[in-house]
Amino acid sequence: MQVRGHNLVWHHSVPWWLTHGQWTPEELIHILRQHIHTVVGHYRGQLAAWDVVNEAVADQDSAGQRKRDTIWLRGIGPEYVELAFRWAHEADPTVPLFYNDYSGEGLGAKSDAIYAMVKELRQRDVPIHGIGFQMHVSIQNPPKPEDIAANMKRLGELGLQVQVTEMDVKIHDGSGTQEERVAAQTKVYRDILQVCLEAPNCTAFLTWEFADHHSWIPDFFGKPDSPLPFDESYRPKAAYHAMVEVLKIDS
Repeated sequence: MQVRGHNLVWHHSVPWWLTHGQWTPEELIHILRQHIHTVVGHYRGQLAAWDVVNEAVADQDSAGQRKRDTIWLRGIGPEYVELAFRWAHEADPTVPLFYNDYSGEGLGAKSDAIYAMVKELRQRDVPIHGIGFQMHVSIQNPPKPEDIAANMKRLGELGLQVQVTEMDVKIHDGSGTQEERVAAQTKVYRDILQVCLEAPNCTAFLTWEFADHHSWIPDFFGKPDSPLPFDESYRPKAAYHAMVEVLKIDS
């Protein structure tokens, strides 16, 4: 079994003592470096990849600032992203290191901001090896396959892998009958897997959990949903069977 490390630096799940402390930039740098060295060092040589920095790009541009407002940005500055990757590489030089985010899979302002950030990191010889597309999408307005393919291509031209890291497909906000929504969900899964298989630099395809009753979506949105390839009884759904057929054709 391959295990992915997720994640080292995020604006959520930060301990109370850290968010309520009064820290100098030097102290925050020491805290973050120690955290990364401890965790990555503990699993050195055992993981398939690390999501080093998670969701550091803002959803909306704010006064020309595309970095998300976090304790790390405020306390250290935008260089915290570069530092995190360098420290992770120091702790385990063999593991591939990824930047991971949502809503940056296709083409648009956020994916452009992610591209600009990682392009600069590559130009500075920062040890970043790939981009994680979370792929939390919906049948209401899924990303266009051709846009995802174009985004993967330009990231590949930077020498970066792309991995689908957290895919699920909401249906509660879609239209039509239950059967029509399931059919739309099946198409999204099929299309995204096909794009990944056709991109030379797309090296993994992961869902966020695999059976519906383990999904985060119903609780988070307060709506019943069935966003994953297996149902609550672990039975494969139409999306699963469609992806199997895509894999058969590709092989």
